[in-house]
Amino acid sequence: MIAELQTLVAIARFGTFAAAGDRIGLTQAAVSGQMKRLEERLGVKLFERTGRSATLNAAGLRTLERAKSIIAMFEHIADPVDEASGGELRVGAIASVQSALLARALGSFRLRFANHHLRIVPGVSLHLLDLLDAGELDLAVLIEPPFGLPKNLIWRPLVREPYVLAVPEKLQGDDWRTLLREQPFIRYDRSSFGGRQVDRFLRSHSIVPRESVEVDDIAGIAALVGLGLGVALLPVVDGSPPPVAPIRMVPLSEPGFYREIGILQPQESAPAAICLAECLMATQQ
Repeated sequence: MIAELQTLVAIARFGTFAAAGDRIGLTQAAVSGQMKRLEERLGVKLFERTGRSATLNAAGLRTLERAKSIIAMFEHIADPVDEASGGELRVGAIASVQSALLARALGSFRLRFANHHLRIVPGVSLHLLDLLDAGELDLAVLIEPPFGLPKNLIWRPLVREPYVLAVPEKLQGDDWRTLLREQPFIRYDRSSFGGRQVDRFLRSHSIVPRESVEVDDIAGIAALVGLGLGVALLPVVDGSPPPVAPIRMVPLSEPGFYREIGILQPQESAPAAICLAECLMATQQ
C-alpha cells in the first residue's frame, strides 16, 4: 500500500502517469496498475479519466493529502524513541541562514539530540519547498512563499530582513532611485522568492535598471558590488551586511520592503524536527 501511495504523490507532483513513472522507475502500465489496485482497495475512484489523461478528482485530492501524512509517518516508523539513541534529520536551508541562524540553533538542538545525524540540504526556497512537500525533507528554513501552502505544511515566521541598496563604498550619492536607474544593476535571481520580491519592487516604482549580472547567492552579489561592478537590492541578513569589502548600504524609504525567513514543516513531524524548530524560534527571543 505504501508503494501505491508514493506513486499517487508522484503523479500529483509530476502531472501524468508517464512522467511519474519516469521519475520513480516504473512503466506507465505499472503506474496505471498500481492506481487501479489503490482504487479497488479504497473503494473509491481517485481520477477523472478522459481518453489518455487522468486528473485527480475530489476524492483523489483528499486521499493525496492523507497519503502524504501516512508516507511521512511510515518513514519515521522505526525512529528510536530514546533521544540518545540517534536517528537522522533532513533539514533544508537557504544559503544565508546556514552559517548564522541555523548554526546558533544547532547548538541547543545538540543538547537533546546529541547522536542524531543531521543532513543539511542547500537550495533556493522553491526547490526546498518541493522537497519538503515530496517527503524528502523533515523541515526547511526558507523565504516565505508568495503563494498558498499545502494544507499538510505549517509556516512559522522567524525573522524579517529589510532590503537595502548595496553600492560600492566609493560611489557617491544616497538617492536610491537615481542610483538604481543610472548604475549597472546586479540582480537577485528572479527564480528565487527573494528575487521575485526585488522584481516586484522595481516594477512598482517603474524603475527599469541597467541589467548587468543575475545571481542567487547574496554573498556573491555583495562581492560583485564591492568590486565596483554595480549596485544591488539585498536583504540585511542577520542584522548586518555580508562580511565582504568594500560596500555601503543605502537605506530605502520603503519600510514594508523585506523578506520573511521562517520554518516550514509537516503538521506531523518527528520529535527531532519539532525540537529543532523550537531551537530556531528561541534564537529570535
